[in-house]
Amino acid sequence: MKLSPRRREDPELNLTSLIDVVLLLVIFFMISTTFVQEGRLRVDLPTASNEPVTRVQDPIVVTVTAQGSYRVNDSALVNNARETLAAALRKVAGGREGVPLTIRADARASHQSVVTAMDVAARLGFAQVNIATVSEQT
Repeated sequence: MKLSPRRREDPELNLTSLIDVVLLLVIFFMISTTFVQEGRLRVDLPTASNEPVTRVQDPIVVTVTAQGSYRVNDSALVNNARETLAAALRKVAGGREGVPLTIRADARASHQSVVTAMDVAARLGFAQVNIATVSEQT
């Protein structure tokens, strides 16, 4: 009996379907990148000068405590009503235009208390309202 060794054939991979899939993916990514560019929102940012701004007026500071009470320039108010805060801000501003206002809120203060202070300031015409924060030390 003659036993001849079988001829060992190398396995053959059909790369045609793999090339088709890769080509389709390339086409998909090329088309989707053009859609992303068309969908962007174009925003023209304003420019500012490099000169430092000199502050002539002292800012008015509204402090919101953790309990939700207000202080205007470290003077406690009688109650937490909007009208009381508005009257105190009018008195401190004294009719001066463009006075900056800084809101210093305790981290545990309610969101509504801070929004109320911002709303009262906006209704009185304060155009420059700042919120004081502290940088987190890591």
